[in-house]
Amino acid sequence: MATQDTVILKCDFNNEAHTQAVKSLMNAYIEDEMGGGEPLGDADGQRLIDGLQRYKTITLLAESGGVFCGLLVAFENFSTFTVRPMINIHDVFTAPTHRGKGIGRRLMEALIAEAQRLNASRITLEVRDDNLGAQKLYRSMGFNDVEPPHFYWRKYL
Repeated sequence: MATQDTVILKCDFNNEAHTQAVKSLMNAYIEDEMGGGEPLGDADGQRLIDGLQRYKTITLLAESGGVFCGLLVAFENFSTFTVRPMINIHDVFTAPTHRGKGIGRRLMEALIAEAQRLNASRITLEVRDDNLGAQKLYRSMGFNDVEPPHFYWRKYL
């Protein structure tokens, strides 16, 4: 279970501690086994913050014992089928030192509450097929494969 002192906060992009936490946690995620990339330099870190402010995001931070230890980034979109908002989770990350304490679940619960407040019709996410820990969390929270199955495709530009 998450420790009693874990707090989930909406990122305040005017708060330097929050923006530093977003950049630091995103770099930790990128460098993590499930991230697989090169950390963001200073310029890209600032572009990240600028982009999260520019687009309709829900950016949540987990703080435990005075340490920022979790990050969730989701984007609000609009469903043409349900004619209501929808939310797509893009990133969920818990620092390795804080895993197994329910922080990912707390972040997800806070996002679900925000989606309900927005009257969203659904929440979507992508998960690597080798990220069994994340899959277990998502399934336990009612997420599952879509029917009919979909492919995840991309084209780099």
